[in-house]
Amino acid sequence: MTAIVLRLALFQPDIPQNAGTMIRMAACLGLAVDIVEPAAFDVSDRHFRRSGMDYLERATVARHDSFRAFEEWRRAEGRRLVLAETDGDVALPDFAFRPNDIVMVGRESAGVTPEVREAAQASLHIPMRPGLRSINVALAAAMVMGEALRQTGGFPGRAEANRTDHEHAPPR
Repeated sequence: MTAIVLRLALFQPDIPQNAGTMIRMAACLGLAVDIVEPAAFDVSDRHFRRSGMDYLERATVARHDSFRAFEEWRRAEGRRLVLAETDGDVALPDFAFRPNDIVMVGRESAGVTPEVREAAQASLHIPMRPGLRSINVALAAAMVMGEALRQTGGFPGRAEANRTDHEHAPPR
């Protein structure tokens, strides 16, 4: 049986460096990535490759020709779509993640389309100081996916660490 893995979806990414950074993060943390096309760049672009470095080959990346194709695949998989956006309904610290979630971030320039918003089962936002617009999409994805991994116990190597944490605890 295949383990259920959290997924990060990039909706029509604009900036190759941000996409490469998010894929690198996903490779390091054992997350799968979905790229919902069209992207604003060729995925063979040197900027994309430079920011992803040699981690791109270690990442699990699926490309979807359109949101419609992605949505058909997602529904068939029975996964919940969670939007991370500046005006999401629930604050990140109050959101309850599930192991089979797909967290989607939007385009840097335009977010997501109304069709994507309608398809999402949930949306969240990162609470910020008043008067500030947004956090870089790659940084926001890292914050959200870190919390999702923490809640679902999905950080790599933690299952073994959790079994032996009591052995390393200070004496009482």
